[in-house]
Amino acid sequence: MTKVLVVGAHPDEADMYAGGTAAALAREGHAVKFLSLTNGDAGHFALERIPLARRRAREAVRAAEHLGVLEYQIWDTHDGELEASIDMRKRVIEVIRDWRADVVIAFHDDCAGHPDNRAAGRVVRDAVAFCSVPNVVPDKPALDRAPLCLLMTDYGTGDCHRHDVAVDVDGVMEEKLLACAAHATQFFEFAPFERGFLDQVPPEDSWPERREFVLTHWAEFMLAGDPMRPALARFYGDEHAEKVRHAETFKLAGYGRQATDAEIRRLLPLF
Repeated sequence: MTKVLVVGAHPDEADMYAGGTAAALAREGHAVKFLSLTNGDAGHFALERIPLARRRAREAVRAAEHLGVLEYQIWDTHDGELEASIDMRKRVIEVIRDWRADVVIAFHDDCAGHPDNRAAGRVVRDAVAFCSVPNVVPDKPALDRAPLCLLMTDYGTGDCHRHDVAVDVDGVMEEKLLACAAHATQFFEFAPFERGFLDQVPPEDSWPERREFVLTHWAEFMLAGDPMRPALARFYGDEHAEKVRHAETFKLAGYGRQATDAEIRRLLPLF
C-alpha cells in the first residue's frame, strides 16, 4: 500500500489540483491524506473569519468522503498569513513522519501566484530536507528514506510547471467534481464573486448544471490539454493517451527521492 500526503495552503486546493489522483489511488486501496496549512478564513465576500473557517472545515469532510481520502487535516492558521517558519517546518515534518508518507504532493515554491501557496511549497521543501534526519524533531521517528515529491499546478504556475507525470482521471472525474462542489464557499460563492460570474451560479438542487459549471470555469485543472499528451503517452502509451479527456499532471520536485520511471510506477500504481 502506498501512503500519499497532499499539502495545500487552503481547503479545496488538494481536491482541485490532485483530487482525481487521490480518488484513483484510494479506489485501488492506497491511503491518502490531505493537509491544508491554513483554515481558509479569508476566502469569502460576506462571511467573517470564524464562521467561514467552520463552514470550510465541514465542506472538507464532505469532499474527503467523495474522494475516499482517509484524513483531511486543516490547521488553524489565518488565510493570508502563512509563513515558511521554522515552527511550521517542524509541524510538517511531524505530519510526514506520522503518516509515513511514500509520496508527498505539494505546491511549487518558486512561481508567481498566491503568497500562501508559495509559502506552503517552501515549507514542504524545507521539511522534506529533514524528514529522514533523526536529530531534527527527535520525538518523531525519522523516515528511512525521503518520499517521492511531486509538484501540483495552481493559478500561478503556468510559466514554471512541467508535465513530468500525468495521471488519467477519466474514471474518477465524478468523484473529483463532487469533491470540488462540496467546497461551495469557493466554487459557487467566492470565486464566482471575484471573477464576475456570481449571477451564473446554478441552483443548489441542479447537479448536472453545477457539474458543468465547475468543468467550464476550472477547465484548465480538469481537462487533458495537448501539452500533457507526451507525459500521458510516456506512462500509458500513445493509443491510450490520445483518448484521455481529463488528467492531472505533476512536476518531479528537485528535492526528495529522485525516482526512476519504474519506481514512480511502483509508488503510483495507476498506469
